[in-house]
Amino acid sequence: MDMSFAGALSVAESVLFFELFLRAHIAVKITIIILILSSVRCWAIIFEKLILLGRINREADKFETLFWSAHSLDEFYSSINRSKPPIATAALFIAAMREWNRSVSVDGGSKGFNGIQTRVEKVMDVTITREIDRLKQRLLFLATVGTTAPFIGLLGTVWGIIISLQGIEISEGTNLAVIAPGISEALFASAIGLITAIPAVLFYNKFSGDVSRLSQRLEAFADEFSAIVSRQVDTTHNS
Repeated sequence: MDMSFAGALSVAESVLFFELFLRAHIAVKITIIILILSSVRCWAIIFEKLILLGRINREADKFETLFWSAHSLDEFYSSINRSKPPIATAALFIAAMREWNRSVSVDGGSKGFNGIQTRVEKVMDVTITREIDRLKQRLLFLATVGTTAPFIGLLGTVWGIIISLQGIEISEGTNLAVIAPGISEALFASAIGLITAIPAVLFYNKFSGDVSRLSQRLEAFADEFSAIVSRQVDTTHNS
């Protein structure tokens, strides 16, 4: 296809959609505006989550590589850059080490080590919950739009068809030229509803899976760190 022809066709389609919107009944226009605003919000959330989850996975990979190559937990904890808020695995490690150091300094002697592991595990559980809740923020909006947008579009379609039928009754004719414009405007609302819903559902499922995998990753790290704490407690008791 000639590029100039394709460009002209694209412009013609844009003009056609705009004309359909302008000719539509006010109720259909409101429906379309709601769907477009919802779509814009959905895409803002989608791009935000794509960037955030990608950064979290990269930083988690880097952190775990440094963690397992460190010779001392205390030295590694002291070397962590805290100029920016820690996320995911780094946040989990920092919270656990902070509780460990606080418990050791407060409880002191070997008797105090009995409850340290339990407190560290509790802190890690709370941190995991907080991190996952933060990542799930605004995902509910995607799910809501994905579920309701087709019905909102269908509502606009039904309303547009009702208006078209009333127009047919007033004109007392069933000419295609009378029916087609109203039907086109009505179906336009359903099309916008589907265009809004499909990306919302697809990316909601993707992000839900990504967050679930990250949650499993954090829980695995917490179990491994808990084992390290247990060995440290046993070593302290025996010394």
